[in-house]
Amino acid sequence: MTADQLKDLISAGLPCEHITLEGDGRHWYATIVSAEFDGKRLIQRHQRVYATLGDRMKTDEVHALSMKTFTPAEWAVQGDAQA
Repeated sequence: MTADQLKDLISAGLPCEHITLEGDGRHWYATIVSAEFDGKRLIQRHQRVYATLGDRMKTDEVHALSMKTFTPAEWAVQGDAQA
């Protein structure tokens, strides 16, 4: 699977304001910003992303996905901190 394919899968099931992916085809690192994360704990955010991938996680099509998840407000603060 390519980064574009994985990005499309996540974006199709979760409205994202920002998403970046890096990886080697099996092991992925994602930064995802979505308003749907508002009010959700970290585990709930990750579960929401995993739900968009469905069986692809179970069939090893996506072997590993590490992620940082942010609400738009958190992302704005994150961006200010990096500036």
